[in-house]
Amino acid sequence: MQVLEIRDDAAYSDALAYARGLTFAADEQALVEVRESVRAVIEAVRRDGDAAIAEYTERFDRVALRPDHFEVTPAEIDAAIEAVDPGLFAVLERAHENIRRFHSKNLRESWEETQEDGSVLGQHITPIESAGVYVPGGKAFYPSSVLMNIAPARVAGVKDIIMVSPPSYNGSIHPVVLAAARIAGATRVFRVGGAQAVAALAYGTRTIPAVMKITGPGNVYVTAAKALMRGQVETDSEAGPSEVVVIADEKADPAYVVAELLAQAEHDEGALAILITTSAELVATVREALAEETARAPRRDIITRSLEDRGRIILVRDMDEAVELTNLIAPEHLSIQVEFPRKLADRITNAGAIMLGGWTPVAVGDYYAGPNHILPTGRRARRQSPLTAEDFRKVTNILYYTRERLRADAEDIIALARAEGLDAHARAVEVRL
Repeated sequence: MQVLEIRDDAAYSDALAYARGLTFAADEQALVEVRESVRAVIEAVRRDGDAAIAEYTERFDRVALRPDHFEVTPAEIDAAIEAVDPGLFAVLERAHENIRRFHSKNLRESWEETQEDGSVLGQHITPIESAGVYVPGGKAFYPSSVLMNIAPARVAGVKDIIMVSPPSYNGSIHPVVLAAARIAGATRVFRVGGAQAVAALAYGTRTIPAVMKITGPGNVYVTAAKALMRGQVETDSEAGPSEVVVIADEKADPAYVVAELLAQAEHDEGALAILITTSAELVATVREALAEETARAPRRDIITRSLEDRGRIILVRDMDEAVELTNLIAPEHLSIQVEFPRKLADRITNAGAIMLGGWTPVAVGDYYAGPNHILPTGRRARRQSPLTAEDFRKVTNILYYTRERLRADAEDIIALARAEGLDAHARAVEVRL
């Protein structure tokens, strides 16, 4: 894991340049490379519908499915739930309740304001009609992604929530994922994945309904499909490799610091794990512990590649430098392990989620506490937010003018319209006077 030691202003300038360069994460290049092949898949689905879905499912997922077998039936979900350990099912229910409760706190209310002259201004807030949720498959399964996508949509009031996931578990979807879909409130579930599933949700087929918005992480092909379909359908932020920045001082427990770095590095080879610290002693201890812990980790090959390629330890001169670097990096996850974490957190303006203190591992946000783990990556936290229930709602402006109010404002409105060269707009006011 490379160490950047800041001893002077020149070294600090180099560190700032490094932080700014993280904009171009690995997923961006991969997105460019696969764009054309994904475009062909999308066009085939738009043209041939279910037939294209079946063809690509057999080609990419090695599963032969007829269109009438795309959907997972309620009876199949019932059977899947029977196969899930009751203790794990209860854990999913508790996690879902935490997520549901958290997201219900940030819902805006519709409002109207009546002026003294009787005119009314306001906003009506309503849910979108439908949402599509993509849940990755492959070698792993992700019930937490099911909860994090569906619970906010359900809290927002979305009527139809369509879940898609590759048939990578014995030709279907893992039972725990199906259990999570039932708990969270998916309306319908389809065992299709990849770019073809994104295209199906965007255009609709005879079997799979079109939706208003698609959310959820996926591989580079899914990410590319979501990017290409934006405009046809709303999508959430493009998901890049997982990221964590740990800010630590001499009071931090090295074991906790190492644990957070490893937890992100084990995601994939492109994951970003960075330690920023003021303590040279901590740097030495962490480097030694990282080597020991990586050697016995089940995913040590992935961790080693991630830490060698993208991992960094940055030894700063003071916490001011740590804050500035962190705000430039705008990490997906930020773990603050210092003596007074809340005080430092108040200075952070760019991060997807902030974990305060040594007793708050990133995993509590990934799985259980309530805040969403679908977070902006690739420095997007400078301008984007985590997924919330508000992402599944829309605002309609309400205006009601009385005759008196129109007469009072008419001269200003007409002047603005004519300044823009839009005479018909001006006449639309004048005709009423």
